[in-house]
Amino acid sequence: MNRHDRQPLPTEAELHYSDSDYRVVKPGAFVRCAVTGRRIPLEELHYWSAKFQEAYAGPQEVAERRARAARG
Repeated sequence: MNRHDRQPLPTEAELHYSDSDYRVVKPGAFVRCAVTGRRIPLEELHYWSAKFQEAYAGPQEVAERRARAARG
């Protein structure tokens, strides 16, 4: 493999979340889960918070974030 054969590294996207959709502010291939830090490919992003402007990997992470917010 030489330098011309390398694939560019995927970049992190920046999104603005609304209640039912999101808008891409900065293009990229993934966002990070606010709870776990795990990469979430945009095509797999189904959970986010418009209030907190955060993405979540799944329903467990949503529940964990809500529990943290309820504790203060």
